[in-house]
Amino acid sequence: LEAALNPFSVRLDARARWAAEQADAVLARGEGGPLTGLPITVKDSHWMAGIESAHGSLAMAGHVPTETCAAIERLEAAGAVIFAKTTTPEFCYSGITASPLHGVTRNPWNPDRTCGGSSGGSAVAVAAGLGPLSLGGDGGGSIRIPAAFCGIVGFKPTFGLVPREPCADGWKSLVSVGLMARSVADVRLMLSPIAGIHQRDRHSIPALSLDVPTPDVRGLRFAVSEDLGQAPVDGDALSAFRAALDRLAESGAEIVHDHPGLDSSVWTWATIAAADARWSEAHAWEHSRHVLTERTREMLAFGEQVTADEYVLAQYRRERIHRAYVDLFERTGSCALLTPTLGCEAFGHDAYHPGTIGGVDVGPPWLDWAGFLYDANLGGFPACALPIGLGDDGLPLSMQVLGLRGWDGPLLAVAAAIEAVVDFKRVAGPAPHARVEI
Repeated sequence: LEAALNPFSVRLDARARWAAEQADAVLARGEGGPLTGLPITVKDSHWMAGIESAHGSLAMAGHVPTETCAAIERLEAAGAVIFAKTTTPEFCYSGITASPLHGVTRNPWNPDRTCGGSSGGSAVAVAAGLGPLSLGGDGGGSIRIPAAFCGIVGFKPTFGLVPREPCADGWKSLVSVGLMARSVADVRLMLSPIAGIHQRDRHSIPALSLDVPTPDVRGLRFAVSEDLGQAPVDGDALSAFRAALDRLAESGAEIVHDHPGLDSSVWTWATIAAADARWSEAHAWEHSRHVLTERTREMLAFGEQVTADEYVLAQYRRERIHRAYVDLFERTGSCALLTPTLGCEAFGHDAYHPGTIGGVDVGPPWLDWAGFLYDANLGGFPACALPIGLGDDGLPLSMQVLGLRGWDGPLLAVAAAIEAVVDFKRVAGPAPHARVEI
């Protein structure tokens, strides 16, 4: 499957065999952590000392960090066997996974379609059965987009719950290190050992109340929005979302239709993200521009044009976005906000965004096709992508389950309850890797 799907940027066979031997010895003594012996992959952008971390860019080829990020240190301390790093687009700046350094990564449900990005290799590895768990990163949907397109669970924790440092300079206030798995239970298994404050990461926060029992959906109250008041949705995505809501209501859940009352946050997100990118990638922009992809050059050029006024105003806008969601939860008394994760199925490799969604053109200047996702990054909210059905082309569709900051344990418990009611495996049929010609 590796050759057919291209999920890995670096294979760590020798390291993995050594770790597996250690795990066998530990388990033989009746000891071990919660992840002992489990094969796990990590995103290429996560630093590991002595291992290349090129971020999918020719400009970064040969970049070998001297430090390991705290999340990976904690994974290995918990007994994980890390056997590969996974592919990303250049600098993780795209919602597809294709780069000049590592090529195109393909969706296991249909290799002619994108897997999404930027944690695309991680999603493909999990969806195709190449390890049950993967560590991803999400600065603007980069876990939730590929999770949605590949039919798996993708969880972006509260900002800072999983420490990110040491890492690259960019998107310090946007990226959450998160988790990708085939079930909410597996996400919860992986989260506890790596969550919590770490002194090297000034953004990290304590892990509180992660071990929450899965509730019965009967009596749970959900705020629901089909479009957040502004996001386009294809008919099949809307039908799958409504069908999932119907199953929840039939099981006794209370559905309250509401939304935060905001316009699209794409300007706010793009202003901050592009300006941060310009200066994070300053050396590549100033010295290796000729090897950068067109998409990366567009991002960095836009970032160079962002004024100080615009950047500061975008930061002010974040506060209003955060407050709008707090007000929504107080107004509705809900345990989670449910929306589609994306408004469409995975598209082909000939584009880096869909041409239209729900009859609405997607184009410059904002390429706004992920309007359900930015607010969780801007507000620091936890958000989980759950597969809920298949679209007209037989590809996965997904629901986003979003909560307020610090609600990670209760939110995952609620997501597990929703997962049991929706029962995606019953809807989807055979595992996606059964469709891939090797």
